[in-house]
Amino acid sequence: MNEAYMTYREIRIAENKKRRLRIVRRQRITLAVIIAFITVLATLFTVSLVIEARSEAVKYKYYTSVMVHSGDTLESMAAGYITDEYKTSADYIREVCDINNMNDGDSILAGEYIILPYYSEEFKE
Repeated sequence: MNEAYMTYREIRIAENKKRRLRIVRRQRITLAVIIAFITVLATLFTVSLVIEARSEAVKYKYYTSVMVHSGDTLESMAAGYITDEYKTSADYIREVCDINNMNDGDSILAGEYIILPYYSEEFKE
């Protein structure tokens, strides 16, 4: 309708309608931006979790039986099997003693077998 033939009230109504349409359009744009932002954040969070999970290698705990030779000590045998899962070699030796029901690490004799734990990233059946 031509504004020249509209009354003041009709003009006000038309301007209010335009203003409401601009507000609704602005709200839709704001909502779209917020949804896009949340989607990007969720994607980044998911990707970071996947990357972190892949970077941490899974290690499996295994046990092996080893024959004690003359001159062997638990410290010398532990050097070949100890990994980062143990804070100190004393922790590893303490676990070896527990597994083999030994009171101390000095009670091993040549010719006997002891069980040593070790960790590996390879899954063995």
